[in-house]
Amino acid sequence: MLAPYASHPEQSRGRRHAEPAAPTRNDYQRDRDRIVHSTAFRRLVYKTQVFLNHEGDLFRTRLTHSLEVAQLGRSIARTLGLHEDLVEAIALAHDLGHTPFGHAGQDALHDCMREHGGFEHNLQSLRVVDELEERYPDFDGLNLSFETREGILKHCSRENAERLGDVARRFLDRSQPSLEAQLCNLADEIAYNAHDIDDGVRSGLLRLEQLDEVELFARYRRAAEREHPGLAGRRLLFEAIRRMLSEQVYDVIASTRARLAEGAPESADAARRLPPMFCFSEAMQAEGVVLKRFLRVNLYRHPQVTETTDRGKRIVRTLFAAYVSCPAEMPPDYAEASDLHRTVADYIAGMTDRFAIREHERLTGERLF
Repeated sequence: MLAPYASHPEQSRGRRHAEPAAPTRNDYQRDRDRIVHSTAFRRLVYKTQVFLNHEGDLFRTRLTHSLEVAQLGRSIARTLGLHEDLVEAIALAHDLGHTPFGHAGQDALHDCMREHGGFEHNLQSLRVVDELEERYPDFDGLNLSFETREGILKHCSRENAERLGDVARRFLDRSQPSLEAQLCNLADEIAYNAHDIDDGVRSGLLRLEQLDEVELFARYRRAAEREHPGLAGRRLLFEAIRRMLSEQVYDVIASTRARLAEGAPESADAARRLPPMFCFSEAMQAEGVVLKRFLRVNLYRHPQVTETTDRGKRIVRTLFAAYVSCPAEMPPDYAEASDLHRTVADYIAGMTDRFAIREHERLTGERLF
């Protein structure tokens, strides 16, 4: 049963290209299914989260991260009466535009595109589902519903908002996206903080003892040790992370319920006109800031991680320069496009880590990994 403020598929603002309704699925289920079957979604399995794919089989990738965001999002949506299928569609699509080599690859590609409109992975995710996927005879992209497209677009400059039209209108009038989109933003944060702890310890770059300075994690570790004397190693890590995840989810549910009770939106559009509804409590928010600072200093800026991502940046810059100077090095559909710089950015952004590495080696004869 959906709450009054949930997004209802029968009240959707529709698709860019009109299509008859599916006989057995609502619009948000249909969006979810199109995303899962897209080429861009499959590529996520070989795209970096923190650690490159070749560094270990058990580290998170963009694909497994997206699945974890979807799981957390659906759990919270069910409790609050929001539309689970819309949450899942947004969660599975939110990283479709990410470059190889994670945020380092995005930064390098943005530098290359600085004089040509820049590059931002949220905008690229929308571009993927609106234009770049080629699966249907009558239109480009996946022709997703407005609500899914709105949720994919997390950030947007005023200039880009004016260009994108209705899907970015909220960045001009200061309204909010749907509650389902707001939920996905927090589920994304909960997921990556937890799995970066797991991957950091698994990699050996973080020690379990280091995490004692992060109270958000340490208190659940202590609780696990009290209840299970002698618990150690991976089981202790997993149990502490499980408890931390659960507590963050319960905190979001309680804090958001309080805001919804105060705002009392009677429809999805009424919720858009209110301040953001999804939130942590002040105490949980403050502890989350400490955790993110810890991960930034001790994991994301670890010399071993930065050495790898610096190589990734170098690959992206080299590929960009090579394709701009000789478009014929790209497949014909890309080489013959009119907007060369944007097309090169599209081509590179769609690469997996390992394909980018192979292309760099093919064009330069240099092996960086």
